[in-house]
Amino acid sequence: MSSTNSPIKLGIIGVGKIVRDQHLPALAKDQTYRLAAAASRHGKVDGIPNFPTIEAMLDAVPELDAVSLCMPPQFRYDAAHTALEAKKHVFLEKPPGATVSEVEDLKALAAKQGVSLFASWHSRYAPAVEAARGFLASTRIRSAAIVWKEDVRRWHPNQDWIWQPGGFGVFDPGINALSIATYILPAMHITSAALDFPENRAAPVAAQVTFRTSNGLPVTMDLDWLQTGPQSWDIVADTDAGKMLLSGGGSKLAIDGRVVHEEPETEYPMLYRRFAEIVRAGVSDVDLAPLQHVADAFMLGKRNVVEAFFD
Repeated sequence: MSSTNSPIKLGIIGVGKIVRDQHLPALAKDQTYRLAAAASRHGKVDGIPNFPTIEAMLDAVPELDAVSLCMPPQFRYDAAHTALEAKKHVFLEKPPGATVSEVEDLKALAAKQGVSLFASWHSRYAPAVEAARGFLASTRIRSAAIVWKEDVRRWHPNQDWIWQPGGFGVFDPGINALSIATYILPAMHITSAALDFPENRAAPVAAQVTFRTSNGLPVTMDLDWLQTGPQSWDIVADTDAGKMLLSGGGSKLAIDGRVVHEEPETEYPMLYRRFAEIVRAGVSDVDLAPLQHVADAFMLGKRNVVEAFFD
Protein backbone atom coordinates (compact mmCIF):
# COMPACT_ATOMS: atom_id res chain seq x y z
CA MET A 1 0.00 0.00 0.00
CA SER A 2 1.09 3.59 -0.62
CA SER A 3 2.48 5.62 2.25
CA THR A 4 0.52 8.63 3.45
CA ASN A 5 2.79 10.89 1.39
CA SER A 6 2.67 9.03 -1.91
CA PRO A 7 -0.20 8.98 -4.43
CA ILE A 8 -2.91 6.37 -4.08
CA LYS A 9 -2.46 3.96 -6.99
CA LEU A 10 -5.95 3.53 -8.43
CA GLY A 11 -7.56 1.20 -10.91
CA ILE A 12 -10.87 2.06 -12.54
CA ILE A 13 -13.37 -0.58 -13.64
CA GLY A 14 -16.17 0.02 -16.14
CA VAL A 15 -15.05 2.66 -18.64
CA GLY A 16 -18.32 4.20 -19.79
CA LYS A 17 -20.02 7.57 -19.97
CA ILE A 18 -19.82 8.48 -16.27
CA VAL A 19 -16.10 7.64 -16.18
CA ARG A 20 -15.33 9.80 -19.19
CA ASP A 21 -17.61 12.66 -18.12
CA GLN A 22 -16.73 12.80 -14.41
CA HIS A 23 -14.15 10.37 -13.01
CA LEU A 24 -11.30 10.90 -15.45
CA PRO A 25 -11.49 14.73 -15.38
CA ALA A 26 -11.60 14.71 -11.56
CA LEU A 27 -8.66 12.33 -11.26
CA ALA A 28 -6.60 14.27 -13.81
CA LYS A 29 -6.64 17.28 -11.47
CA ASP A 30 -6.02 15.42 -8.21
CA GLN A 31 -2.40 14.78 -7.29
CA THR A 32 -3.54 12.49 -4.45
CA TYR A 33 -4.08 9.73 -7.00
CA ARG A 34 -2.14 8.02 -9.75
CA LEU A 35 -4.48 6.29 -12.19
CA ALA A 36 -2.50 3.13 -12.86
CA ALA A 37 -4.84 0.76 -14.70
CA ALA A 38 -8.33 0.26 -16.11
CA ALA A 39 -10.55 -2.74 -16.73
CA SER A 40 -13.61 -2.78 -18.98
CA ARG A 41 -15.36 -5.04 -21.45
CA HIS A 42 -15.62 -2.28 -24.03
CA GLY A 43 -13.92 1.01 -23.12
CA LYS A 44 -10.25 1.88 -22.62
CA VAL A 45 -8.31 4.71 -20.98
CA ASP A 46 -5.38 6.05 -22.96
CA GLY A 47 -1.90 6.05 -21.47
CA ILE A 48 -2.34 3.25 -18.90
CA PRO A 49 -2.60 -0.57 -19.05
CA ASN A 50 -6.11 -1.81 -19.89
CA PHE A 51 -7.59 -5.19 -19.05
CA PRO A 52 -10.82 -7.06 -19.86
CA THR A 53 -11.63 -7.93 -16.23
CA ILE A 54 -10.86 -6.79 -12.71
CA GLU A 55 -9.26 -10.18 -12.02
CA ALA A 56 -6.81 -9.70 -14.90
CA MET A 57 -6.07 -6.17 -13.72
CA LEU A 58 -5.35 -7.20 -10.13
CA ASP A 59 -3.13 -10.09 -11.28
CA ALA A 60 -1.11 -7.82 -13.57
CA VAL A 61 -0.96 -4.75 -11.31
CA PRO A 62 -0.88 -6.11 -7.72
CA GLU A 63 0.56 -2.85 -6.39
CA LEU A 64 -2.80 -1.08 -6.78
CA ASP A 65 -4.02 0.46 -3.53
CA ALA A 66 -7.63 1.05 -4.53
CA VAL A 67 -10.24 0.55 -7.22
CA SER A 68 -13.14 2.68 -8.41
CA LEU A 69 -16.10 0.57 -9.55
CA CYS A 70 -18.22 2.25 -12.23
CA MET A 71 -19.99 -0.64 -13.94
CA PRO A 72 -23.81 -1.01 -13.69
CA PRO A 73 -24.99 -1.89 -10.17
CA GLN A 74 -26.13 -5.40 -11.16
CA PHE A 75 -22.47 -6.37 -11.70
CA ARG A 76 -20.79 -4.42 -8.93
CA TYR A 77 -20.97 -6.88 -6.03
CA ASP A 78 -18.69 -9.54 -7.53
CA ALA A 79 -16.09 -6.96 -8.57
CA ALA A 80 -16.18 -5.29 -5.16
CA HIS A 81 -15.89 -8.65 -3.38
CA THR A 82 -12.88 -9.56 -5.53
CA ALA A 83 -11.18 -6.24 -4.77
CA LEU A 84 -11.85 -6.39 -1.04
CA GLU A 85 -10.56 -9.98 -0.85
CA ALA A 86 -7.38 -8.64 -2.46
CA LYS A 87 -7.27 -5.96 0.29
CA LYS A 88 -7.91 -3.03 -2.03
CA HIS A 89 -9.87 0.02 -0.94
CA VAL A 90 -13.11 0.30 -2.93
CA PHE A 91 -14.95 3.34 -4.29
CA LEU A 92 -18.52 2.46 -5.33
CA GLU A 93 -20.21 4.66 -7.92
CA LYS A 94 -23.85 5.31 -7.07
CA PRO A 95 -25.99 3.37 -6.43
CA PRO A 96 -23.54 1.27 -4.39
CA GLY A 97 -25.23 -1.99 -5.35
CA ALA A 98 -28.35 -3.62 -6.68
CA THR A 99 -29.57 -4.59 -3.19
CA VAL A 100 -29.14 -3.41 0.39
CA SER A 101 -28.02 -6.82 1.63
CA GLU A 102 -25.13 -7.13 -0.83
CA VAL A 103 -23.72 -3.75 0.21
CA GLU A 104 -24.07 -4.75 3.88
CA ASP A 105 -22.03 -7.84 3.06
CA LEU A 106 -19.34 -5.76 1.36
CA LYS A 107 -19.26 -3.42 4.35
CA ALA A 108 -18.58 -6.36 6.67
CA LEU A 109 -15.92 -7.74 4.34
CA ALA A 110 -14.13 -4.37 4.17
CA ALA A 111 -14.01 -4.26 7.97
CA LYS A 112 -12.66 -7.82 8.11
CA GLN A 113 -9.98 -7.04 5.53
CA GLY A 114 -8.98 -3.74 7.13
CA VAL A 115 -9.67 -1.65 4.03
CA SER A 116 -12.03 1.22 3.22
CA LEU A 117 -15.36 1.04 1.41
CA PHE A 118 -17.00 4.20 0.08
CA ALA A 119 -20.60 4.57 -1.09
CA SER A 120 -20.22 7.72 -3.17
CA TRP A 121 -23.43 9.75 -3.16
CA HIS A 122 -22.21 12.48 -5.51
CA SER A 123 -25.28 14.73 -5.23
CA ARG A 124 -24.59 15.26 -1.52
CA TYR A 125 -21.51 17.15 -2.63
CA ALA A 126 -23.43 19.57 -4.83
CA PRO A 127 -22.45 23.15 -3.89
CA ALA A 128 -25.63 24.33 -2.14
CA VAL A 129 -26.49 21.14 -0.21
CA GLU A 130 -24.60 22.04 2.97
CA ALA A 131 -26.20 25.50 2.98
CA ALA A 132 -29.65 23.92 2.61
CA ARG A 133 -28.92 21.52 5.46
CA GLY A 134 -27.86 24.38 7.68
CA PHE A 135 -30.94 26.43 6.82
CA LEU A 136 -33.36 23.59 7.55
CA ALA A 137 -31.63 22.79 10.82
CA SER A 138 -32.21 26.39 11.95
CA THR A 139 -35.99 26.45 11.45
CA ARG A 140 -39.16 24.36 11.71
CA ILE A 141 -40.07 22.46 8.55
CA ARG A 142 -43.79 22.20 7.75
CA SER A 143 -43.66 20.07 4.60
CA ALA A 144 -41.27 19.13 1.83
CA ALA A 145 -41.49 17.95 -1.77
CA ILE A 146 -38.99 16.39 -4.17
CA VAL A 147 -39.53 17.00 -7.90
CA TRP A 148 -36.98 15.19 -10.08
CA LYS A 149 -37.91 15.17 -13.77
CA GLU A 150 -35.50 14.59 -16.64
CA ASP A 151 -35.32 13.03 -20.09
CA VAL A 152 -33.66 9.61 -20.04
CA ARG A 153 -33.17 9.86 -23.82
CA ARG A 154 -30.90 12.83 -23.26
CA TRP A 155 -28.94 11.67 -20.22
CA HIS A 156 -28.77 7.89 -20.69
CA PRO A 157 -28.95 7.15 -24.42
CA ASN A 158 -28.71 3.47 -25.38
CA GLN A 159 -28.05 2.32 -21.82
CA ASP A 160 -30.30 -0.74 -21.78
CA TRP A 161 -28.98 -1.98 -18.42
CA ILE A 162 -30.96 0.80 -16.71
CA TRP A 163 -34.22 -0.83 -17.82
CA GLN A 164 -33.26 -4.33 -16.71
CA PRO A 165 -33.96 -5.86 -13.26
CA GLY A 166 -31.57 -4.23 -10.81
CA GLY A 167 -31.10 -1.23 -13.09
CA PHE A 168 -33.43 1.01 -11.03
CA GLY A 169 -35.16 2.78 -13.94
CA VAL A 170 -36.27 6.26 -12.88
CA PHE A 171 -34.77 5.64 -9.45
CA ASP A 172 -31.31 5.86 -11.03
CA PRO A 173 -31.63 9.68 -11.01
CA GLY A 174 -34.20 9.53 -8.20
CA ILE A 175 -31.65 8.08 -5.83
CA ASN A 176 -29.66 11.29 -6.27
CA ALA A 177 -32.65 13.18 -4.88
CA LEU A 178 -32.90 10.69 -2.03
CA SER A 179 -29.21 11.04 -1.25
CA ILE A 180 -29.77 14.77 -0.70
CA ALA A 181 -33.12 14.42 1.08
CA THR A 182 -31.78 11.87 3.56
CA TYR A 183 -28.93 14.27 4.35
CA ILE A 184 -30.89 17.52 4.81
CA LEU A 185 -34.28 16.32 6.09
CA PRO A 186 -35.22 14.46 9.30
CA ALA A 187 -35.21 10.66 9.14
CA MET A 188 -38.19 9.48 7.11
CA HIS A 189 -39.95 6.34 5.87
CA ILE A 190 -42.17 5.58 2.87
CA THR A 191 -45.92 5.32 3.44
CA SER A 192 -47.04 4.70 -0.15
CA ALA A 193 -45.70 4.53 -3.71
CA ALA A 194 -47.00 4.18 -7.26
CA LEU A 195 -44.54 2.99 -9.92
CA ASP A 196 -45.20 3.30 -13.68
CA PHE A 197 -43.65 0.45 -15.66
CA PRO A 198 -43.64 0.69 -19.47
CA GLU A 199 -45.12 -2.52 -20.84
CA ASN A 200 -41.81 -3.30 -22.58
CA ARG A 201 -39.46 -2.52 -19.68
CA ALA A 202 -38.57 -4.21 -16.38
CA ALA A 203 -37.95 -0.96 -14.48
CA PRO A 204 -40.18 2.08 -13.84
CA VAL A 205 -40.19 5.23 -15.93
CA ALA A 206 -42.02 7.34 -13.33
CA ALA A 207 -42.89 7.17 -9.63
CA GLN A 208 -44.93 9.03 -7.04
CA VAL A 209 -43.85 8.40 -3.46
CA THR A 210 -45.03 9.72 -0.09
CA PHE A 211 -42.97 9.75 3.08
CA ARG A 212 -43.46 10.65 6.71
CA THR A 213 -40.59 11.77 8.89
CA SER A 214 -40.01 10.59 12.44
CA ASN A 215 -41.70 13.76 13.72
CA GLY A 216 -44.69 13.49 11.36
CA LEU A 217 -43.51 15.80 8.56
CA PRO A 218 -45.12 15.00 5.18
CA VAL A 219 -42.74 14.62 2.24
CA THR A 220 -43.70 13.80 -1.36
CA MET A 221 -41.54 12.75 -4.30
CA ASP A 222 -42.46 12.98 -7.99
CA LEU A 223 -40.11 11.27 -10.43
CA ASP A 224 -40.48 11.34 -14.22
CA TRP A 225 -37.98 10.09 -16.77
CA LEU A 226 -39.71 11.32 -19.91
CA GLN A 227 -39.62 15.04 -19.12
CA THR A 228 -39.36 17.24 -22.20
CA GLY A 229 -38.28 20.88 -22.12
CA PRO A 230 -36.71 22.19 -18.91
CA GLN A 231 -35.35 19.52 -16.59
CA SER A 232 -36.24 19.65 -12.89
CA TRP A 233 -34.03 18.57 -9.99
CA ASP A 234 -35.66 20.38 -7.07
CA ILE A 235 -36.31 19.95 -3.36
CA VAL A 236 -38.82 22.41 -1.88
CA ALA A 237 -39.55 22.93 1.82
CA ASP A 238 -42.09 25.18 3.51
CA THR A 239 -40.62 26.41 6.78
CA ASP A 240 -41.18 28.99 9.49
CA ALA A 241 -38.31 30.98 7.96
CA GLY A 242 -39.75 30.97 4.42
CA LYS A 243 -39.97 28.74 1.37
CA MET A 244 -36.73 26.97 0.53
CA LEU A 245 -35.95 25.90 -3.03
CA LEU A 246 -32.87 23.75 -3.57
CA SER A 247 -32.68 23.51 -7.36
CA GLY A 248 -30.39 22.28 -10.12
CA GLY A 249 -29.71 19.01 -8.32
CA GLY A 250 -28.37 20.88 -5.31
CA SER A 251 -26.45 23.61 -7.12
CA LYS A 252 -28.60 26.61 -6.12
CA LEU A 253 -30.39 27.57 -2.89
CA ALA A 254 -33.11 30.22 -2.75
CA ILE A 255 -35.23 31.38 0.19
CA ASP A 256 -38.53 33.06 -0.71
CA GLY A 257 -37.24 33.53 -4.25
CA ARG A 258 -33.92 35.11 -3.27
CA VAL A 259 -30.78 33.19 -4.22
CA VAL A 260 -28.59 32.80 -1.15
CA HIS A 261 -26.08 30.22 -2.37
CA GLU A 262 -24.80 29.27 -5.82
CA GLU A 263 -21.38 27.99 -6.84
CA PRO A 264 -19.84 25.97 -9.69
CA GLU A 265 -20.32 22.20 -9.43
CA THR A 266 -17.36 20.19 -8.04
CA GLU A 267 -19.07 16.97 -6.99
CA TYR A 268 -16.59 14.37 -8.28
CA PRO A 269 -13.42 16.16 -7.17
CA MET A 270 -14.98 16.32 -3.70
CA LEU A 271 -15.92 12.64 -3.83
CA TYR A 272 -12.34 11.66 -4.56
CA ARG A 273 -11.13 14.00 -1.82
CA ARG A 274 -13.45 12.22 0.63
CA PHE A 275 -12.30 8.80 -0.59
CA ALA A 276 -8.68 9.74 0.05
CA GLU A 277 -9.64 10.93 3.55
CA ILE A 278 -11.21 7.63 4.53
CA VAL A 279 -8.42 5.60 2.94
CA ARG A 280 -5.82 7.55 4.91
CA ALA A 281 -7.91 7.25 8.08
CA GLY A 282 -8.58 3.53 7.63
CA VAL A 283 -12.36 3.83 7.90
CA SER A 284 -15.39 3.27 5.65
CA ASP A 285 -18.22 5.61 4.63
CA VAL A 286 -21.29 3.59 3.62
CA ASP A 287 -24.69 5.23 4.13
CA LEU A 288 -27.42 2.94 2.84
CA ALA A 289 -30.43 5.20 3.52
CA PRO A 290 -30.98 6.28 -0.13
CA LEU A 291 -30.74 2.69 -1.37
CA GLN A 292 -33.05 1.47 1.39
CA HIS A 293 -35.72 3.97 0.31
CA VAL A 294 -35.55 2.66 -3.26
CA ALA A 295 -35.93 -0.89 -1.98
CA ASP A 296 -38.89 0.18 0.15
CA ALA A 297 -40.54 1.92 -2.82
CA PHE A 298 -40.35 -1.32 -4.83
CA MET A 299 -41.64 -3.29 -1.84
CA LEU A 300 -44.59 -1.01 -1.09
CA GLY A 301 -45.23 0.38 -4.55
CA LYS A 302 -48.32 -0.25 -6.59
CA ARG A 303 -47.25 -1.23 -10.10
CA ASN A 304 -49.00 0.54 -12.98
CA VAL A 305 -48.41 -0.65 -16.55
CA VAL A 306 -48.11 2.25 -18.99
CA GLU A 307 -47.51 2.63 -22.72
CA ALA A 308 -44.37 1.02 -24.15
CA PHE A 309 -41.29 3.21 -24.13
CA PHE A 310 -38.95 3.43 -27.12
CA ASP A 311 -35.63 5.29 -27.32
